Amino acid sequence: MRVVEVTAYGGPEVLRVTRRPEPEAGDEPGKVRVRLKAAGVTMADLRIRAGLYVDQMGGLQPPFVLGTDFAGRLLDPAPGPEGLLPVGTRVAGFVPWYEELTGHGTYAEVIWAEPDWLAPIPDEVDFTAAASLPLAVITASQGLEQLGLPPGATLLITGASGVVGRLLLQLAAAAGLQVIAVSYEGDENELKVLGAKHCVTRGEPAEVLRKVREHAPDGVDGVFDGALVGAPMLAALKDEGCFVAIAPDRVPASERGIRVEFDRARPHALRIKEALDKVAARELVTRVADVLPLEVVAEAHRRAEAGRRPGRIVLMI
Repeated sequence: MRVVEVTAYGGPEVLRVTRRPEPEAGDEPGKVRVRLKAAGVTMADLRIRAGLYVDQMGGLQPPFVLGTDFAGRLLDPAPGPEGLLPVGTRVAGFVPWYEELTGHGTYAEVIWAEPDWLAPIPDEVDFTAAASLPLAVITASQGLEQLGLPPGATLLITGASGVVGRLLLQLAAAAGLQVIAVSYEGDENELKVLGAKHCVTRGEPAEVLRKVREHAPDGVDGVFDGALVGAPMLAALKDEGCFVAIAPDRVPASERGIRVEFDRARPHALRIKEALDKVAARELVTRVADVLPLEVVAEAHRRAEAGRRPGRIVLMI
């Protein structure tokens, strides 16, 4: 089968399409096989490839296969969140790459998956949309829980134009939070439709903080740092507020009684199913920026690093 290997740490040029043996039924007790149709390209993939997380990866060294988000069809029956999923069921989920640290990711034609990673895809949702959602929506929903803010509280989201930020914005607005969204210029109207009360154009941290203070002069109750700004955003918070970071190298030290949390997403099949059902019902909006074949994975990484087009880049397999 085709896979994409990281051959060394570096730029997109270190990615190589090669072949590995296809998994055989029963080789991994407790896991099932999924033949993939689509895989999302995430920010974590880019940072792993670049060597930014070497210290968190134990003894794992290249060559290895990247990828967390996936959508495809079951090759083996599997228990699902609401009953048995037969062979051929369209499923989506994500591989907890850091927890597994096997080097077997989703840039591949067939993967092994734990049944509790898998959610059935509704007929109304295509493979590309399904592959754009799992890691991001779990990161967003889990982050919202970690923030623990009551209705009416003020939440600052950096990176609100991004995949995770847009989903968190929608979930936070539905939970009754007052959201200040830090976004690309030009995205303001769309983000307000999705639930933002105020929008602030991204820029240098000092300028962003100045604009945030115009809307929250006493500070905000929580910060979700989807843009990986890190410590400078602590200044936006009230004393004893909460800061949630989504990258291990962007977790600031606490100050002024601020609670600092690291949001590392954990698979949750039922939550992914609920999110996919909401997408099918047009109650939750996900966005695909580009769809590219597996063979041009290096170009997919270049486009993801350029970053301006909102939405997930998806590899078709």
